[in-house]
Amino acid sequence: MKKKQFIYLHVFYWAFYIIKEILVPVIFFKRPSLAFDITFFITSFTCFYFNYFWVVPRFFDINKIFKSVIGYFISVVCFVLVRYFVEEVLLPKFFGFRNYAEGTSLAFYFYDNIYFSFMTIFVSTVFCLFKLFSQNESEKLLLITEKKNAELQALKTQINPHFIFNSLNNIYSLVYQNSDKALPAIEELSRLLRYSTKDLEKEFILLEKEIEYLESLIALESLRIKNPELLIVEKSIHYPKLSISPMLLVPFVENAFKHGDFRGKGFTLKISDDQEKLQFYLHNFKKEKKKDNVSGIGIGNVKKRLEILYPKKHELTIEENESEFTVHLNIDFSK
Repeated sequence: MKKKQFIYLHVFYWAFYIIKEILVPVIFFKRPSLAFDITFFITSFTCFYFNYFWVVPRFFDINKIFKSVIGYFISVVCFVLVRYFVEEVLLPKFFGFRNYAEGTSLAFYFYDNIYFSFMTIFVSTVFCLFKLFSQNESEKLLLITEKKNAELQALKTQINPHFIFNSLNNIYSLVYQNSDKALPAIEELSRLLRYSTKDLEKEFILLEKEIEYLESLIALESLRIKNPELLIVEKSIHYPKLSISPMLLVPFVENAFKHGDFRGKGFTLKISDDQEKLQFYLHNFKKEKKKDNVSGIGIGNVKKRLEILYPKKHELTIEENESEFTVHLNIDFSK
């Protein structure tokens, strides 16, 4: 709840109090004790905010009942002392009358005011706890948001070096072989880097931009494959303006090229959307040798980002055996 809303809540409470406890009795019941009603209002107002600003923040603890009881007792004592000073000291001195009969014992005065103070202290405590709870929840939400932003930024910066490392390995291989494909590969990498340096800073990019990443990556990798026609890419995009986190799909394709077997084999990539739902499918054959120690960075990264960005809004299934690797990813942007 915003600060302005808390102010409205307090104004409403005191307006209701004045109408119920002062105006209605005086106007409709002709009660002559207006002075006592006003002094009681002053007492309630003073003790309400003493309890609100000082007692509850320092003494209330749901895990320490005894400490909370002490806090309540302090507020009641404050109520009794303030009312006693106003009605039994100030009124007699300046106006010549008092609320309680002269000679009333302090014990009875204290006992009687426990009843009168209960509602004031109770409402004050509820209001304060509600404010503290609201502030605590806002702080928690802010911390969670900052933590997520920090995690996402860290995860995205992991992708970029990994992606560049793989691409440079491919280009190095072409240069080493004196292949005429080396220059086109460098140009394609340059285009990819322009995309990545520009878009990785953004929280979301258009789906069509992410698909451009994929197409550029495939074009770059196909330069080193003898049979690029085995790379089957099918896309059916009707909503290219959907927003997606950058480099969310690229690591799957990158992983397929790094660990895939392209000796007479290829892979199948299918991307489609249905209103606000994205379907991603990738199948490739694996190399016979085992994966190296850093091969899981990209996939693990995507899993973490999906959990942060699309909790309960995505389904990721990865099927792997000795010779094949398959990815099914569905993201629902409508929830």
